[in-house]
Amino acid sequence: TVALRSKEYAHDYRYFPEPDIPPVVLGPQQVEAWRDSLPELPSLRKRRFLRQYGLPEYDAGVLVAERDVADFFERIVEAGAEPKAASNWVMTEVLRAMGASGKTLADLGLMPEGLARLISLVERGTVNMPTAKEVFAVMLETGEDPERIVRERGLAQVTDVSELRGVVERVLAAHQKVAADYRAGKEAALQFLIGQVMRQTRGKADPKAAARILRERLGG
Repeated sequence: TVALRSKEYAHDYRYFPEPDIPPVVLGPQQVEAWRDSLPELPSLRKRRFLRQYGLPEYDAGVLVAERDVADFFERIVEAGAEPKAASNWVMTEVLRAMGASGKTLADLGLMPEGLARLISLVERGTVNMPTAKEVFAVMLETGEDPERIVRERGLAQVTDVSELRGVVERVLAAHQKVAADYRAGKEAALQFLIGQVMRQTRGKADPKAAARILRERLGG
């Protein structure tokens, strides 16, 4: 700060009281009440997100750029979602939906509690991430609960080991050369086989479980 004037005190300006305006005395409680009523500044909110939720600085910066987005994120966390998972969904799927539709967050009609439950379905292994994104799209379109969408559309992830083993056997029988390539050391062949398992289960297989069963079956 550079001082531009030498006058710094009231008497330097020869101020005198205005007789028609009484002194205004503000007590500390009133000042504190006004301070508490002010909205949280983005810079302060960002620091709080870093401290309270353990988010990366980039995530916190993106979230606090728009107040309604930051509010939405916090409501997802309050509904039980893990903060980083909530941040990932907001920064990718939610912001992408806003940009693609040209709608505000309020106009999307998406409930934070619903998104929190969708995140929970992923974390519990009920659906995998590609399927979760499919469910999210339906939620935007219909406003339905994620659990109902998964149930009515048969989107639950295939986790039954015996069922997965049966799918793996069919895939290996249909792609014997690829299986031989994997046994010969071509790791990329495994990814192809996993893809075939996902294809036969319409994306509902647990990719990690499929990979584990394939490795066991192929001796890898």
